[in-house]
Amino acid sequence: MHILLTGFGPFPGAPFNPTKRLVEMLARSRLLALAGAQQTSHVFVTSYEDVDRDLPALLARTRPEVWVMFGLATRTRHVRIETRARNARSRVFSDAGGRKPRTGTIAPGAAASLALRAPAQRLVAAARSTGVRTALSHDAGRYLCNYLCWRATEAAAGPNGPKITAFVHVPKVRATPGGHGAPLTLSQLVRAGEAIVRAAIAAARTAR
Repeated sequence: MHILLTGFGPFPGAPFNPTKRLVEMLARSRLLALAGAQQTSHVFVTSYEDVDRDLPALLARTRPEVWVMFGLATRTRHVRIETRARNARSRVFSDAGGRKPRTGTIAPGAAASLALRAPAQRLVAAARSTGVRTALSHDAGRYLCNYLCWRATEAAAGPNGPKITAFVHVPKVRATPGGHGAPLTLSQLVRAGEAIVRAAIAAARTAR
């Protein structure tokens, strides 16, 4: 089984995006290695152009059965397991390349939203088992995270698409357990991420 883990780099308003370090650390996780799955990590530049350019080749090369995506939600205080992608994107906020979409939809004429192929409740329970506050979310926003969710649902609909496509929004992280401001440390986020990925792997094996 091949597992694809993706995150994003910095973007306007977020000079440090913890999902970059998160997926790099998960790719080296001994706990995930024991799950017996091959892992590939990739960090997207937070731009529409880069996602569109890199994603097809990435999926063709890795052919993942499980794809767990991580993104930063700067205003959230907990981990969010997304359940759907919206056919919408903001024309207000620039991506990391300074570009804004010309249209407010991703796929004109398509459905207003598409469900992500993921055992969302199971992933929530897995993350909560590590002591990290986690909830379902039905709104992935209108920025690059939602855009990648939409592209993931398209990939999953293909004949060789991933069995599971899960998107996890994470909050900002703080430097130390006793620090103030952000609700989680990176180590707490890694533990929750490990639990989420292990649950996704288990679900994919059940679906075989």
